[in-house]
Amino acid sequence: MSRFAYVNGRYVPHAQASVHVEDRGYQFADGVYEVIALRNGLPVDLGLHLDRLNRSLAALFIDEPMPRRALVHVLRQVVKKNRVRNGIVYVQVTRGVAPRNHPFPRHVPPALVITARPRVGPRADQVENGIRVLTMADARWARCDIKAIALLPNVLAKQQAAEAGAYEAWLTTPDGSVTEASASNAWIIEADGTLVTHPLGQAILPGVTRAVVLDIARQAGIPVTERPFTVAEAKAAREAFITSTTSLVLPVVQIDDVVIGNGHPGEVARRLRALYIDHMSGKSAGWDAEGHLGS
Repeated sequence: MSRFAYVNGRYVPHAQASVHVEDRGYQFADGVYEVIALRNGLPVDLGLHLDRLNRSLAALFIDEPMPRRALVHVLRQVVKKNRVRNGIVYVQVTRGVAPRNHPFPRHVPPALVITARPRVGPRADQVENGIRVLTMADARWARCDIKAIALLPNVLAKQQAAEAGAYEAWLTTPDGSVTEASASNAWIIEADGTLVTHPLGQAILPGVTRAVVLDIARQAGIPVTERPFTVAEAKAAREAFITSTTSLVLPVVQIDDVVIGNGHPGEVARRLRALYIDHMSGKSAGWDAEGHLGS
């Protein structure tokens, strides 16, 4: 848990951190967020995360809470005050505080909350042995490309998976295609070794880890295609895995009741996880908010 939080201009003890009852994030889920990995006290792919934050804000017509350089300073202070070396820093921006009414309020500054905490993610045995995912219908809104805080369908899907003893939920369209998971992107490896993941668009979140893994795979000579794939294809795949800021690259060894491959984490997934960890430990980790993929 965080020791300190940044709330609308103030660094406060985490236990005392609060927002107004009429914050539109609380009333309407009218806001966006980012989760940024911390490695040895440094943020990973900070520039990519802040770029996505700005795209999400623009899509919802919410003003940026402060200039990027100032935001990076606040992020750095929150990480420092919480003494987090390996973990995450969480950023949330809402439209702000106003009397409850559906139309956007005028002349209201956005609200900004930032916290940081030690590492979260899969257990060591889940990394070593792989995970099970459960498929279910995608009941989310039609703008999944916006990293909005309106996550109730994701929460319900994740809970259903957890109750069934699975780590994640893979969300599907009526035609049987997999879009993504409740809190991660979904991938398969075809029999010929081709890496497949759903293309960008309004149906999925443009994951930062997804983008980096695609770049890493191409640099490693792994054939890649971005296209929809079906649940049936996934169950017949050579390998499967998920990616996210907290899960990194996490092998999937079972989908519903079907064992994938030989039931153990596959060679490609394990290789990509190792390459991604190298990426996290390299120059991608730092307070340069202008960083770009592959730089």
